Amino acid sequence: MKPDVEYLLRIADTALIHAQRLSEWCGHAPILEEDIALTNMALDLLGQARALLTHAGVLEGLGHDEDQLAFLRDERDYRNVTLVELPLKRGGGDFADTMLRNFFVATWFKALWQRLQASSDGELAAIAAKALKEVRYHQQHAGDWVVRLGDGTEESAARLRAALDRAWPYVAELFEADAVDDAAMQSRLGPRCSELRDDWLADVKAVFDEALLALPADTPFRSTGRSGAHSEHLGYMLAEMQHLQRAYPGGAW
Repeated sequence: MKPDVEYLLRIADTALIHAQRLSEWCGHAPILEEDIALTNMALDLLGQARALLTHAGVLEGLGHDEDQLAFLRDERDYRNVTLVELPLKRGGGDFADTMLRNFFVATWFKALWQRLQASSDGELAAIAAKALKEVRYHQQHAGDWVVRLGDGTEESAARLRAALDRAWPYVAELFEADAVDDAAMQSRLGPRCSELRDDWLADVKAVFDEALLALPADTPFRSTGRSGAHSEHLGYMLAEMQHLQRAYPGGAW
């Protein structure tokens, strides 16, 4: 796979799979306002994924459109970070897991889109400029909830700390740079993921201070979704997500 295509797929797939997980709250959020907010954020992410997948298909040059890249690839062809594919209600997970994960991912996207506005690829720079406006709201919304839960009741704070314990081991993958990142940096397509860490940590620490939450120590565990080695959860998600397209190839409304 061309390095520039893989670089775009890593961003697009992270947005796509994160959107799919957030959309699972549709009709199930604790209050109606959050039901609507989470669904709208999922739609924003889906729009970002569509734009990136379309552009990746053009750069790939094999005639694949956004639908083919979203629905007709196999599990190991996806390049999303593992964090976004984990079930939001696994191992005792709840609404706190959703808000904390959304805050982590939105903060990462914010740092990434800011830098991609200067991409040597004009189409990618334009996508980034639009996406940045959306993700700033995602970050603020989720960050407000992190503060509300962390500085709320004993119960809400305990749930947030438990959510942090579940999510934190997967955070390191957001900043793992490799040869694909090096190629993107050299061509000025985009930054290495490792370059996003300082800005991400600064934003996260500011919110954690308000939420009375301490940053955990780094862990030796490393997830590997960006290289195509996923958790057991992605396959189940894709089976549901891809069912109609695989059952009726090329189907259209």
